[in-house]
Parts: sequence; C-alpha cells; structure tokens
Amino acid sequence: MGYKPNQFDFKVEEFFPRNLFYQITDARVDHREAILEHAEKRKRRKKLTRDGKLIILAADHPGRRVTALRNDPIGMGDRYEYLGRVLRVITDDEFDGVMATTDMIEDIIIVDYLYKKKTGRSFLDEKVLVGCMNRGGHAGSLYEMEDVFTSYTPESLKRMNLDGGKMMYRLDPSDHGSLVTIRECADAITQLSRLGLYAFIEPVTVESREKNYVFKTDMETLVRDVGAASALGETSLNIWLKISYNENFERIARATTLPILLLGGPAKESPVDTINAFASAMNAAPNVRGAMVGRNVTFVQGDDPRAIAMALSTIIHDGYSVERATEYIEAMRGEDMGFFSAWLR
Repeated sequence: MGYKPNQFDFKVEEFFPRNLFYQITDARVDHREAILEHAEKRKRRKKLTRDGKLIILAADHPGRRVTALRNDPIGMGDRYEYLGRVLRVITDDEFDGVMATTDMIEDIIIVDYLYKKKTGRSFLDEKVLVGCMNRGGHAGSLYEMEDVFTSYTPESLKRMNLDGGKMMYRLDPSDHGSLVTIRECADAITQLSRLGLYAFIEPVTVESREKNYVFKTDMETLVRDVGAASALGETSLNIWLKISYNENFERIARATTLPILLLGGPAKESPVDTINAFASAMNAAPNVRGAMVGRNVTFVQGDDPRAIAMALSTIIHDGYSVERATEYIEAMRGEDMGFFSAWLR
C-alpha cells in the first residue's frame, strides 16, 4: 500500500484546546516556583535509551530566527500551532522525546504541570528532554557563524532535570567566527560530561551563496565533519552526533564509533522521502541509532504529525520496512485526539 497524502486534515484546536494554551501564560505569571518544582521532580529514564536507539523531535528553529515553512516566511512563528503539533507527537507513550530551546521546553513542562494537576499523570515522565544551547548565530546576520551559546547552559540543563544539550557548529573555513563556536561547543561537551549529561552535536560545513549559508552534505565533507566533532571536548563518551543523510552513509558512519542520529533537514513535500532516507540509513551501519527530526514531522501537509512520527519510530525501533511504516500511518491517523480535551470539559 502506497502513501496517500491529504487523508487527514489535522486541526490543532481539536487536539490542543485554545483555552489550555492561554493557561500557559497564567502559569508563567502565577506559578513559577511550582513549575520549577514540577520539572525537578520529573521521572527521568535510568538509561538514555530503552533499546539503544532514539527518535527525538526537534523544535528549536525559531530561536535562531528561522520561521520559514515552505512558502510561508513565518509558518513556524505561530506558537499555538507549533506547540500544539509538538505536543501531538510527544504525548504518545512510545515516542522518545523532544529537543527545544528554553521557552519551548518550558511551555511543554507547563502543559504537563497543568495536565498532572488534573489527572495525576505526567506525559513527560521517562521522556528524553534535550535543551538547545547555541542559538546566537541568527539566520541572515553578519555574525551567523559566531553561533554563541544564548539558550541553555550545562548548569541550567541540570537544574531543570533535562537529559542533555544539543549544539551545532557550523564551519565556514573563511570566517573566523566559526572558531568561537567550535571552542564553545568543546567546552560545553566537557561541562555536560562532568554533570552526567549527554551532548548532541550537529557538525556542518557551510558555504556562502547569495547572502545565505548552504550546508555541504557531500560524502567527503561529512566524513571530515564527523571526525572533527567526535574529537571535541575532554571525553567523547557522552556525545551523540547528528548527521545529514547522504547516499554514501555507510562510508560516513565509518568515520566514527559514536552513535549517530539522522537529521530531518528542510521541509519536504512528502514524508515518504524522509521515511525512505531513514530506512536506508538505519541499515547502513550499526552505529546509526536513530533520528532527530523536526519540520518533516510537525508540519507535514495533509497529515497527522503523530502518525508520521510513529511511522518513523517503527523504522528506528522495530525495523519496519518502508511499506509497513507507511501502512502504519494509515492506522495511526487521528488516534487519541481527545488527549487534552477529555479533562478540560
């Protein structure tokens, strides 16, 4: 059975009631200490993975002034729409977790706090929560390559009871600002390790084209990027790499023994492209251990974010074929749309 797009018109308000969204600001104003206490008491996993693999939802783009979605320049700039789609994915018990900036992580924690007050249950217990650390290289700015750490610090990740920190070093060999970013990434990896936290690092080489930076994803560049990122910090034992897919992924994966997560990349027209790439890469080498994917799950046109997310999860955790994973999308669409509304009545 092939993938059939536009089979489900996902409306955020049917899953994530707008009055619950408005309660987030009230909680920020009136219940700050209770929210911090809730975060500190969240039940974390004893081990990062249940089976050696991970699928993490990425929701950090607006923190770097990246809001464009296909032809809409501010498509990811509507927090209600964005948060509702993120929650649609991570409230599934089987999905591993989320990576985001401080504001998005705290929005999610506040919703979990409100949910637990009403139900006695937490949808964030034993989820993997990863905080984005460097967002200072704002897209399109003259200082984009000097991507300084302006979001989570190692200490704040520990204080908020998160599992690790994500960072990116973007190397432009002609821009000295890249060195600042790489040095800060190395320091962050060291500090995270000393605090018992994991580092998720995305190494990319870029080149400037018409006032924009374009990622280089050819095999030779990626092999060099993997080698450089694996050697950052005083230890590599807490590092997971995030790498763009390439048809020669087996050769790229052989550049390291570190666990690798696949990147979702720019928004695609169909999730089948992402499913095909992930299935191929997961079979490329034993150290390919999952994915960190964003727009290609949360903003798939004409479909349910949870259905797409869980189809990818079955490929990563269960070894499903592409055909079986796409059939799973059909089965998952629209499931449990009353997750929040049931207790708000």
